[in-house]
Amino acid sequence: MYTPHTERDIAQMLQAVGVDSLDALLRVPDAVKLREKLDVVPALPETEIVRRFEELARMNAGASCVSFLGAGSYRHYAPPAITALAMRGEFLTAYTPYQAEVSQGYLQAIYEWQTYICLLTGMDIANASVYDGATALAEAAIMAINANGRQKVLVSRAVHPNYRAVLKTYCDGLDVAIEELPIAEDGTTDLSELARVAATKEYACVALQSPNFFGVIDTPGGAEQAALKASGTVLVAVVAEALSLGALQVPAQWGAGIVAGEAQSFGVPMAYGGPYVGFIASTKEHLRRIPGRLAGKTVDSNGKEGYVLTLQAREQHIRRERATSNICTNQAHCALIATMYLALVGKTGLRDVAAANLQCTRELADAVEAIDGCSLNFTAPHFNEIVVCVHQPAKHALAKLEQRGILGGVDLGRYYPEYANCILMAATEMTTTQDIQMLAKALQEVVHVHARV
Repeated sequence: MYTPHTERDIAQMLQAVGVDSLDALLRVPDAVKLREKLDVVPALPETEIVRRFEELARMNAGASCVSFLGAGSYRHYAPPAITALAMRGEFLTAYTPYQAEVSQGYLQAIYEWQTYICLLTGMDIANASVYDGATALAEAAIMAINANGRQKVLVSRAVHPNYRAVLKTYCDGLDVAIEELPIAEDGTTDLSELARVAATKEYACVALQSPNFFGVIDTPGGAEQAALKASGTVLVAVVAEALSLGALQVPAQWGAGIVAGEAQSFGVPMAYGGPYVGFIASTKEHLRRIPGRLAGKTVDSNGKEGYVLTLQAREQHIRRERATSNICTNQAHCALIATMYLALVGKTGLRDVAAANLQCTRELADAVEAIDGCSLNFTAPHFNEIVVCVHQPAKHALAKLEQRGILGGVDLGRYYPEYANCILMAATEMTTTQDIQMLAKALQEVVHVHARV
């Protein structure tokens, strides 16, 4: 580890704080010092430690369940090479998940990450990453506000509820008003009033997610795109399931000026909810507004290729009043993992994995729809996720499924009271035919028991 302080520097600092040594500086005061020995497990042989942790792991009953959970965090296969490479000592520091940019290797990895995100979204530029997808959406809205100076944001109600909650937190602090677009009967966003609303020129941006929270493909048509462009309203595309970019139209093709998303699907473990890796990409128009930092490729005075931070529009690097965001870091290690994943699977592999997801979702939808007492709630095309109406409180059905060793999905009533009888189910390439058959059999029992009651 590189330590920039000389012995003279350290002596001057110690003198300034009034102590004689670093040990004295770190001494625990008597008032809070531990006065008795900690009751901890004694040292054990490695084999016994492994056995102990295996016992603890077995206490997590959910780990052995068949899972159909999704809602922004997805089970995907990650090639073993990712762990072997990403966990090498060259990539690990005490500050690993964040802004490890002092080496050419990490700067190159960030540059390649940005390149992949641009290719996948169709945008001109991408940043080094942000905390997660929810933060990315909030930051994208701020970019749009800075672009046209308007103080209203329009967001689809089909955008991930947690993303909308973070957006509200940001906007409350900025005195920015948020209005929501309703959900149509087929599960898409109702855009019937979008052209009229955009024509008022009151809104900084419109945020649409595709696939949306219900797994439905949800993009604006040509008329809506033209209306937004004419009004100067920025279309923010939200991507909560990054693997969909391997199968669907890139956001640039449906008029997005800014893309905000979550790249967890690219080899990043679910990890009990994080840390994950958000991304923001945009057209060149927003280059000076994109938060965080951008890595670029250049040559030095000797003509040797090198990587540098070319843009850092944050308060730690420029005058605070000129900062476009208070985002002060990026998810460097998670972005590295995602970059390795994309490099390993390649263009064709990504399409194949996306196609496998579509096939699994179709198999799940067919199996569930065949159950008397269950129905698909939305008819629009979908990716990875479906909404199943079980014609009883979803939380009750899910509890009964869990008793049978199945995590059936997410109770939509938690976020949308009108869908209290609906379950959001996800299927990925990790979902087997046996898993689906197990769910179908259990769900049939649950539905029929409810019908008899």
